[in-house]
Amino acid sequence: MLAIFKREIQSFFTSPIGYLVIGLFLVLNGLFLWIFKGPFNIFDYGFADLSNFFLLAPWVFLFLIPAITMKSFSEEKKLGTLELLFIKPLSIWQTILGKFLGTLTLGIIALVPTLLYVYTISQLGTTVGNLDMGLVMGSYFGTLFLMSCYTAIGLFTSTLSENQIIAFIVGLILCFLFYYGFEGLSTVFGSGDTSVFIAKLGMKHHFESVARGVLDTRDLVYFATLTFFFLFLTVVQLKNTNR
Repeated sequence: MLAIFKREIQSFFTSPIGYLVIGLFLVLNGLFLWIFKGPFNIFDYGFADLSNFFLLAPWVFLFLIPAITMKSFSEEKKLGTLELLFIKPLSIWQTILGKFLGTLTLGIIALVPTLLYVYTISQLGTTVGNLDMGLVMGSYFGTLFLMSCYTAIGLFTSTLSENQIIAFIVGLILCFLFYYGFEGLSTVFGSGDTSVFIAKLGMKHHFESVARGVLDTRDLVYFATLTFFFLFLTVVQLKNTNR
């Protein structure tokens, strides 16, 4: 598994992919948060907090992570090298986890420079340093959980077709449905227990819960279950392909 993980990281940074993903993430967030006028602009917002960043980041990763994972197995299928993965002295689970951790690590590397935002915002407040670090840390944890789900979904969709564009589009649609789709569907039922239940099926509800700074076991179980579910589907799909 470690060998697969290292290979994934090396493939990201020996080609423009890793630099492009990190650059796009930072540039898009920087433009919307600091330059472009609009609802995400921190100066227009009027409050020295990072809530706008954590509203924007899930949407940016929703596009970027499927773009990273789309070639994970699609490329192997297209080049005819997928069979080589099955004869290596590694289980399918180890191969998938290596690719999963490699992509997740790239996402974490993209997040690290945004810690500069934390310092900047803390200095912009009326009282310097008056920033709720509990909320900030909770939001970062929530973003990591979201990224793990996006990555698992992206790996699964990359096993469905040797066409990377198809893998990207299907991954994008599934990430959108699980992030916002259930919340959008819940509005059809108005308010009530049914609406709340449907909203809880989506990642957005649990992300916002973690972002409040409280790590609820139910939220952790939700993200872990969803991640494992799509990794399991990836294993099943690869085994079916090998038959």
